[in-house]
Formats: sequence, C-alpha cells, structure tokens
Amino acid sequence: MDVMPLLILVAGGAAIAGAARRTPVPAPLLLVAAGLLAAYVPGVPDYALDPDVVLPLLLPPLLHTAALDSSYLDLRANVRPVALLSVGYVLFATLAVGYVASRLVPGLPPAAALVLGAVVAPPDAVAATAIARRLGLPSRITTILQGESLVNDATAITAYRVALAAAVGAGATWAEGIAAFAVAALGGIGVGLVLMVPIHWLRKHLREPLLQNTLSLLIPFVAYAAAEQVHASGVLAVVVVALYLGHRAWQVDFATRLQEAAVWRMVAFILESAVFALIGLQLPVVLRDLGDYGLGEALWYAVVLFVAVVAARYLWVFPATFLPRALSARIREREPDTTWKAPVIVGWAGMRGVVSLAIAFSIPVTTDDGSPFPARNLILFLTFSSVIGTLVVQGLTLPPLIRRLRLPDRDPGAITLAEAQAQSEASEAAEARLEELLADERNALPPPLADRLRAVLERRRNAVWERLGAVDARTGESVDDTYRRLAREVIGAEREVFVALRDARRIDDELLRTLLRRLDLEEAAAYREGEAGRPGASG
Repeated sequence: MDVMPLLILVAGGAAIAGAARRTPVPAPLLLVAAGLLAAYVPGVPDYALDPDVVLPLLLPPLLHTAALDSSYLDLRANVRPVALLSVGYVLFATLAVGYVASRLVPGLPPAAALVLGAVVAPPDAVAATAIARRLGLPSRITTILQGESLVNDATAITAYRVALAAAVGAGATWAEGIAAFAVAALGGIGVGLVLMVPIHWLRKHLREPLLQNTLSLLIPFVAYAAAEQVHASGVLAVVVVALYLGHRAWQVDFATRLQEAAVWRMVAFILESAVFALIGLQLPVVLRDLGDYGLGEALWYAVVLFVAVVAARYLWVFPATFLPRALSARIREREPDTTWKAPVIVGWAGMRGVVSLAIAFSIPVTTDDGSPFPARNLILFLTFSSVIGTLVVQGLTLPPLIRRLRLPDRDPGAITLAEAQAQSEASEAAEARLEELLADERNALPPPLADRLRAVLERRRNAVWERLGAVDARTGESVDDTYRRLAREVIGAEREVFVALRDARRIDDELLRTLLRRLDLEEAAAYREGEAGRPGASG
C-alpha cells in the first residue's frame, strides 16, 4: 500500500491549518480552498472519499473530542434548543430540501429527493464553533451550536437510512421510519450508558501511561462499533460516553488528564485539517461522475438548492426560538431573554461538512432490482456544492456578520473575578486541610518545607487577583505576568545546566530525562496559571 498520499494529505493539511492561525480566515475555509486548488495540480494523488473510512474511523474521534470539551451542565440547561436543532431541524430540513429537489429536478423520485435532503440536512459545527470561539460569541450560542453538532449526525444518518430503503425498493412506511429512529436513538444512548461507567472505572485505576493513552484512543471507536453492532446509533453512544467522561474528568489522576489532553489536541488538529482538505479534493471525482447532467444545468440546481438549505434553516430557527417562549411562561422564566440577533447567527452558522459528503458517497450505485440509483451522480454534485457553498459563503461572512450585530461579548473582568473568588474559596479549604494534616505528628515536616506548602497555596490564591490589578507601565505586564516570565527564565537556566552536565558525561541521558520532565511539569504549571481564565486563550 502506498502511504505517500496519506502523508501528503496529513502534512499538507497540518501546514495550512497552522498557517491559518496567522490569518483572519478560519482554518477550515483555507483548507477547503487549498483542497480545491490542489485537486487540479499535476501529480496530486486522487483522493476519493471512502464512507467506510470517514464514518467509523474519522467521525468517532472528532465527536469524542468535541463532547469532552463540552459542558454536560450547559447542554442540560439548553436541552430544548439543542434538541430542536439536532433532531427537529434535521428532520424538517430533510423534508423541506427533499421537496424542493423533487420539484426542481425533472424525473427525480420523491424517495431519492428525500435521500438528498437527509444527506445535506446536518450542519457540521466544527467550523462554526471555531469561529464562534475565535470571535467571543456568548457562551449560550456556542453551547447550542456545539450541542447541535454532537447529535444531528445521528438524526441525519437515521433519516438517510429510512429514505434510502424506500429509494432502493426495500420499502419503508412512516411508522417503520419512526420506529427505526427510536431504536437507533434509544439504542445508541443505551450502549453509551452501559459503557461509560466501566470505562471511567478503568481510567481511574490504570496507572501505566501507555495503557492509559491506549484506552483513551480506543474509547470512541469501541463505543461507536459496539452501538453499530446492535444497529443502534454509534454517534449517540460516543457522545454519551464522552460527556460522562468529561463531566467526571476531575476524578482521574492528574497525569492522565495532562497526557490525554495533549494527545487529543494533536488528534483533533490532524483529523480536522485532513478532513477539510479532503472536502476540497473531491471536486474532480464529483465532476467526473456528473453523468448525463450538463454542468450548467447542475450549477443552476446547486444554486437553488443552496438557497433552499439556507432558507429552511431560518424557517425553522426563528419559530423554534420564539414560539416556545410565547406559549410557555415556564420557558420564559427559566431561560434568558433573547433578541432577533441570536437566531440570525445560529441560522447563518449552518455550514455543512464531511459527514454529508461521506453519506452521499455511501449511496449504492444500483437499487434492489439492479437498475441505476436515480440521479446518484447529481446527488453527489449537489451535496458537494452545498458543502462548498455553505463553507465559503457562510463561513466567510459569519465573522463580519457577528461583528456587525455587536452581540454582547463575554466580560473578561467578570470571568477573572469569578475565577479569583473560586480560587480564594478553594485555597481557604486547602489551607485548613494543610493545618489539620500538619497537626498530626505523623505528618511532621521541617518548618521550611511546611512554609513552602503554605507559600504555594498563598501564591495560587493571589495569582488570579493580581490579574485584576494594575499593569507596569514600563513592561506592560501585571505582577502575575512578571512572576511567570521570571519563573520560566529560572527554569530555563536550570535546564541549560542539566544539559551541560549530560554533555560533560557527569549525568546520563536517563537521569537527564527525569530532571527535564520535572522542569517541564513546573513550566507547564506556570503556563496554565497564566492562561487559565483568559478569554480567547487556547492551548
């Protein structure tokens, strides 16, 4: 097997994503554009998207990382809008887009039109949430967009399977479709509930780093495969397990958390970069398979379908935002007031992604009676054009739209104040516990060491408050910034001495690695102190 195309895809995607951090353009858009251009560069391999790779191998880890970074409590507090988008909207979009397609394309059977509707129904919120976080959208909007992306793929895949059964001749009634959806949803949630407790128990009791990281990488694939094995939703199984693990991550050993965070940041970065580049690289495949439809005719269909996709989202989002509030006093009391600006943003953030393409490529070539699947090539093209159109048009205009609407930003001062108050309460509890422990003769320490523990607690308590204080006019640094900079300089000086001792053969490499790891952990702690509570900071 030639691995060079895969290496080129991963390395090229990572390089472009890294360069995108220095530009105002979101990385997903640059990656798609690069893929479109690279698709026609001589010598670039043919990257045909394989749904048997994307769905079971790429989707689970991406969902897992997104769910780990989500807040179970925030999602629970916003379960109504999340459910209306991830379930209600996807089903509505399937019907609405399917109806438009059946009226637009002559001779397109209603069942095949519904297949197209289900394929383009689920927004891929990776790009939307990346933009939302970058521009500091209110946390509730970010939570709703992220929650939608965790569940809508399951809804779309189930709707697709029901529509496909009707399109290929297997037959499916409305009752059978509802039953299939219920079985897939409840089954996926059930598998996740069964797996989450034993997996969490293993994470708490494993102490070998290699085993910890291996288990962490296997979790999304195990959850997805187990659910799909019993014909349930693998997407929901992955989400349920990841939400539980993320909510209880504090119970896991600190070293495990540090390692897993680093590993999953790398995995997510590589996969997201490759996935968006892969979208653009599908252009030659889609155009080559266009078949009997002329390019001009197909482009006209694509424009109309793009308008239908955007319009269907707004037709759902606005009533779903305001109608429940108008009908229920309880919802008005429980949920914060909202204006027309929030649904405008949520509606425009409906960008499609690789899941839609993967589902489209999984459409069979023939039906059960051996005849060609109706307009399969056109469905592939319309799916591709919807993905590219929403990513480019909505992706490029979403940042200026957010700035133009001037939504209330998160207050950095309020966030830092809340952090300082929380740290103060925690430090008081820690100091009381320390004095209680030191009072026991079995825990006796020399005074300098006991004072050092007290100083660490005091330093942690004061660090956040200092960020609220004045800034040195000469350096532009707060006291806390200066402390962390000096700490890193001191650690750097120690590191140079250790390396010099190794080079002089006074210590060996094994001891050097031990000493450097100790310094690395101290430097990481200093870095985290500075980054914690800073809005917009990312690891």
